[in-house]
Amino acid sequence: MTTGLMFPLQHTDPEKVVPFGELVAGGLAGRLWLGQSVLAETHQTLAYLAGRGLRVPCGLGVTLMPLRHPMEAAAQARSLAALTGRPLVAGYGTATPDLVQALRGAPYRRPAAAAADYARAVRAFLDGDAALPPMSHPPVEVGLGVLRPGMARAAGAAADVAVTWMTPPRYLAETLIPALAEGAGGRGGRPRVVTVVHVAPAARGRDPRRLAYGAAADHLRAPHYTDMLRRAGVPADPADPRAGAAALVEAGVYAYGPVEDVVARLRGYREAGADEVVLNLAGVAALEGFGAALADAEALLHALADAGG
Repeated sequence: MTTGLMFPLQHTDPEKVVPFGELVAGGLAGRLWLGQSVLAETHQTLAYLAGRGLRVPCGLGVTLMPLRHPMEAAAQARSLAALTGRPLVAGYGTATPDLVQALRGAPYRRPAAAAADYARAVRAFLDGDAALPPMSHPPVEVGLGVLRPGMARAAGAAADVAVTWMTPPRYLAETLIPALAEGAGGRGGRPRVVTVVHVAPAARGRDPRRLAYGAAADHLRAPHYTDMLRRAGVPADPADPRAGAAALVEAGVYAYGPVEDVVARLRGYREAGADEVVLNLAGVAALEGFGAALADAEALLHALADAGG
């Protein structure tokens, strides 16, 4: 199992990302992940790090499909791979229906089918089967954000990587991975599975429910995330994100506790079939700042290394 590290929040200063990249450059994590940002743009932040000398494997987990044409997405992704000199995971998500309608004039009629078509188009541009001229660069994996079985089947059919978020291990093993395999059919194997996990080690004065709310309030208001959680047996109602945050802690989806307990929960994702687990200290960053999040990330990564990954 590979361990990745998520830079946990949107930012306006790429220097804030540098220490997280340095943990990856130092070998404690295998990949630096950033999500969609409408502040300092994600691709440009990673290009800044490369220009600063931090040439590390990166992942986009995820950026939003309606913001860029597949040709532009492929051009941006291979540019990052060339600038860093390292492999890249370029993950894409469908966005909410309201945002899609605002950007495209109408929501996707079938979001899972649209995502599969998008992934195939990006792959075709990267592989030279479409209009982009050839260019030498390290490998780029095309990923799709996956929460529910329909999108998992679409990713199985079209993507190299499935990126999951807040998905409990049992749900991953019993629902998503079989759907990925079903979608893959005769492709020669399911996509690689990357799962992003909210984590925080226990510390004096910390309330894990507040941390979980700080990390995931927006997702806990979103119908597609709360539907996924209910399917997985975690009671979550978009009308009550604070109760949803408490449910995340109770279910262990927000991995909080002594370091050794958090490590055991992370290893549970490997047992469930995840190929890469990404540590996300968003709750700590939101409530206590990037410095505290970085210190906790380093402690957890050292503990994972001591435990054998």
